[in-house]
Amino acid sequence: MEPNENELQANLRLLQEKYQAGGQDIVGYLQGLMHSNYLTYWDYINLDTLLTLQQPKTSFPDEKVFILYHQITELYFKLCLNELEQVPTRSTDADFLLSRMQRLNAYFSALIHSFQIMIEGMETEQFLQFRMALLPASGFQSAQYRMIEVLATPLENLLQYELRESLRGKAEIKVLLENIYWSRGAAELKTGKKTLTLRQFEEKYGAVFLSLAEGISGKTLYEVFQGLPEAERGRMDLREALRTFDRRVNIDWPLMHYKSAVRYLKREPEDIAATGGTNWQKYLPPKNQLRIFFPELWTEQERQEWGRH
Repeated sequence: MEPNENELQANLRLLQEKYQAGGQDIVGYLQGLMHSNYLTYWDYINLDTLLTLQQPKTSFPDEKVFILYHQITELYFKLCLNELEQVPTRSTDADFLLSRMQRLNAYFSALIHSFQIMIEGMETEQFLQFRMALLPASGFQSAQYRMIEVLATPLENLLQYELRESLRGKAEIKVLLENIYWSRGAAELKTGKKTLTLRQFEEKYGAVFLSLAEGISGKTLYEVFQGLPEAERGRMDLREALRTFDRRVNIDWPLMHYKSAVRYLKREPEDIAATGGTNWQKYLPPKNQLRIFFPELWTEQERQEWGRH
């Protein structure tokens, strides 16, 4: 298809203005374009590299299912972070916030429905064998999931439940992180001491979480919502989108993990320990954490019955 001459000239002028503004010579860039190859799909998404990132530790075929699913999950988490990181940049735009929430809810809906792969998608015998080669690694160590939580709500709402009121508004960010709810999930069942899984996690990501929490303080998703004009805060479409996100992240997603753990680890007379020694029986059920991103959007009864149905 031959280009329209007037359109071509108009675009060349726009390009020239763009490069001149940056002190660049458009002729050099056009000459470089002459030598450039056409872009392909596989090069654009680095497909060949992506497909080499599955490196099982055993010869059990279902370990590849396990790896691939967790990699897919982390990519969805990265999509979520991409949305959450934009929220403070448009903090007075309720329509923009709603559009981000709709995307976030779509991502977590896909995650929740796909988790059936972990519940039924592997042979139990294979899983119980290859999992022993993964110690002490655990899905507990997903830093991106923790980042989603930190960007969504003030740290006070992520504390161990019995400490929330006593530390609310009184503690430094560093102290709040030391008492975050997830630290209890990786404590040894008998002694209460930190597992190697938790110690590794804190060593690698502790400074990252501190920097993120300090940078987002006062600008989390919940605080952006609270800063909107009263009329915008009362919009039912926005409130319901936030409630859906809260429910999917803090009830539906951990419950899917719990169902998976029950399928593979629940045994009589004694349950099988999770990789890394995480306390899955007490840690995963949302009714035990009562973790709520947006407390004011739920009634007192709903908060008390959180995750029980």
